[in-house]
Amino acid sequence: MADIKQNLNKKNESMSTTVNQTAVPAVMNDYSIIRAKDVLVSPSEEQYELLLQRLKERVDDGRGETIYDIGIGEDGSDSGLQNEEYCASLATLQSLAETIDADCVELRQRKAESGTTGQYLIRKRLDQTDFMEIRVAVVGNVDAGKSTLLGVLTHGELDNGRGHARQRLFRHKHEMESGRTSSVGNDILGFDSIGNVVNKPDHGALDWVKICEKSAKIITFIDLAGHERYLKTTVFGMTGHAPDFGMLMIGANAGIVGMTKEHLGLALALSVPVFVVVTKIDMCPPNILQDNLKLLIRILKSPGCRKVPVMVKTPDDVVLSATNFVSERLCPIFQVSNVNGENLDLLKMFLNLLTTRMPSHDDEPAEFQIDDTYSVPGVGTVVSGTTLQGVIRLNDILLLGPDPIGHFQPIAVKSIHRKRMAVKEVRGGQTASFALKKIKRNQIRKGMVMVSPKIQPQACWEFEGEILVLHHPTTISSRYQAMVHCGSIRQTASILTMSQDCLRTGDKALVRFKFIKHPEYIKPGQRMVFREGRTKAVGNVLKLLPTTHNVLQNRAKPNKMQARSTQKTQQKENEALPQAVDVTSNESTYDVQQDKRDTNQRQTKKSRSRRGNRGRAPISSGSALGAPNTNILGQNTNLLQEQNKQQPTCSSSTVGVNIARGTKVQ
Repeated sequence: MADIKQNLNKKNESMSTTVNQTAVPAVMNDYSIIRAKDVLVSPSEEQYELLLQRLKERVDDGRGETIYDIGIGEDGSDSGLQNEEYCASLATLQSLAETIDADCVELRQRKAESGTTGQYLIRKRLDQTDFMEIRVAVVGNVDAGKSTLLGVLTHGELDNGRGHARQRLFRHKHEMESGRTSSVGNDILGFDSIGNVVNKPDHGALDWVKICEKSAKIITFIDLAGHERYLKTTVFGMTGHAPDFGMLMIGANAGIVGMTKEHLGLALALSVPVFVVVTKIDMCPPNILQDNLKLLIRILKSPGCRKVPVMVKTPDDVVLSATNFVSERLCPIFQVSNVNGENLDLLKMFLNLLTTRMPSHDDEPAEFQIDDTYSVPGVGTVVSGTTLQGVIRLNDILLLGPDPIGHFQPIAVKSIHRKRMAVKEVRGGQTASFALKKIKRNQIRKGMVMVSPKIQPQACWEFEGEILVLHHPTTISSRYQAMVHCGSIRQTASILTMSQDCLRTGDKALVRFKFIKHPEYIKPGQRMVFREGRTKAVGNVLKLLPTTHNVLQNRAKPNKMQARSTQKTQQKENEALPQAVDVTSNESTYDVQQDKRDTNQRQTKKSRSRRGNRGRAPISSGSALGAPNTNILGQNTNLLQEQNKQQPTCSSSTVGVNIARGTKVQ
């Protein structure tokens, strides 16, 4: 383990000073004069301008922050500065940070070959309505301590060992009673520009607006369910909420059991970097803890994971892990206790140093995926989700869809909220809630998107993807149906064709899918999860396919509309034919009714609606009277027919009765 850390230290030192040197090719050659380790000691005016320009680029690429090294040369072989040189370099770095309105915070100092080196966090001071956002999905087996850890981190109070901390995160009564999360929960942890936690609960409740106003970085925890019963919800949380990182929770006493491997495999399939937090170390015997850690390290090193596990025990380990977390196959492992607070400071420091993985693409047309809908009294319809790219501003006109027939309708954004705080715009990679104008909640569903009209979106029924079958009990063939998770889309799809006759566990193939219920908006390159029961497959969307079948042929509502039009046509034909008079005596205790099982071949079951047949007795065109219901009339049928022959006209009272019953009188 020490060799791994030493190698990563050397690689980190050699690469940290060359980050973003190729960001602007026009001035790449000029950066050669600021690559020396002592350039910050007494830079010239030209060097100072280049240092300032390079620092701005690094901060912009890091979405508002970067980690800067002092006393490290270009190749990393000759590193270290004397005390006087180090102090002068630090003063220059602080001056550069102040120029771009940023804070300079020391992370660590190390003794090197020729003196001292240091790493500093440069973080911009943002206004009250703007902050960096990192999304962390919390996964793990049931009873691993996920909700308890989030309650301790966000509220700043330790747990009592009996579930006190987790009560603040639960959304439903049955969750509080059982102690198990069944829905996707959210909570935030705020850091200011110098790395201090700003969460200050007011009588046990968090004011998200105050936290966002004081924070330069917000960590959004996506609390997912650990029970196997709620795997569908967990998969949707991992795909629909687009987390930057995954936090795998493992109970020290139970070890890797239940859904732990499932959640780890899901994170690996979606290419989400994972770090591990081992909880309950205060109640676990040391020998059990060591056995579980050995098993964890063996799984992380296995061919399926190919991770490099690192036990985090000091602040130096935290800085090393955070700076190499995204680019390397590193997997930090924390051992914490929610009761006595052991190593929680290291975990908070690590969360403070995380950087977002999703690029903003501010120049691209706006695109927003919907993962939840609300109906707020006094406001109207509200949708929440993630901005995938571009910038969405107040009163922008976007296209919302696709609807059940694949159309997109223009919609206006009435207001924008980020973490319950009103803002004027939202950028790519940020989550937000929009209040929409002139639309009802039942017209919106999860999986819809709001995109710029420049994109000219098209709904898709069929698409082709490349999938890898992770597990299946038997074989998969054509016409197999399973649930497809792709972004916030969650819908059953059927396999039309495959590049192989059948698929088994471990097979990879090109597969053509078709959605069952309604079309969706997807793009080539998106990651997808294909699951049904114990069957699991992952893959990518390769291309969209044009739809060859009629979109409305399987729709229930158009069929009803078509049936009603057919019934109206047949009624007009019946009215044109001569009709007989339905005569019923006032003193008769029986009513002449048409048998529901009409033998008329022209009138089909589809053309007969409940609403049209209620309250009237249609007369068959082939007879003077409709066929009487023999079950009701019995032996009185012949008597009524003779009465009809003897009495061709009807009295006014009988006409009134027939009119009241809805019977047409010729």
